[in-house]
Amino acid sequence: MILKRIRVSVLEEQYTNCYILMEENTKEAIVVDPGGEVDKIIEMLDTIGAKLKYIYLTHCHADHSYGVNELRAKKGAIVLIHRDGLIGLCDDKINLSTYIGLNELKIENVSRVDEGDKIHIGRHQFQVIHTPGHTECGSCLYSEDANLVFTGDTMFRGTWGRTDLPTGSIDKIMDSIMNKLLKLPDDTIVYPGHGKSTMIREERPIYEDLSPRID
Repeated sequence: MILKRIRVSVLEEQYTNCYILMEENTKEAIVVDPGGEVDKIIEMLDTIGAKLKYIYLTHCHADHSYGVNELRAKKGAIVLIHRDGLIGLCDDKINLSTYIGLNELKIENVSRVDEGDKIHIGRHQFQVIHTPGHTECGSCLYSEDANLVFTGDTMFRGTWGRTDLPTGSIDKIMDSIMNKLLKLPDDTIVYPGHGKSTMIREERPIYEDLSPRID
């Protein structure tokens, strides 16, 4: 598998991690969270010769989804989000596009996914893990064979996502982390929606031992 991380600027000095995953043999690819700077994403897709199959959204917030319409129009792809995010993609009060200073966002013709659904590119399989808390529609994309998980704004290096925005819940995000993400193998690499990557074993003490991460 080829994995590329692109830090896309949604607003000045505000960045989101966009990820491209491509299976080498078929060249099929997934783009995770194209928040902006679509030209940069397309340049990378073209550079590695990717055939874009899916655009996967870890949640509906505009800083993760603002580039979807342009990317889909230029490259063609099936857009996927957890079923609880379908309304949010067309509701400014939930996706927060104008709240963060962007034009109002509306993304239609989106396919829904649910807990446990499998997504394939070539020989690689990814499993949907529903992780509400940052938003009700939050989900993570886990690959057992590649030993990685894309956590959006559920889990970051050393902390977790905000829960004070519409549909957020501190109880739900803690449940998502404790009872779903921390059940993954210790050596699973965590690729979050913002900031640096980490591993499940490095984050476990924060939640199980109440021990803050200091690096």
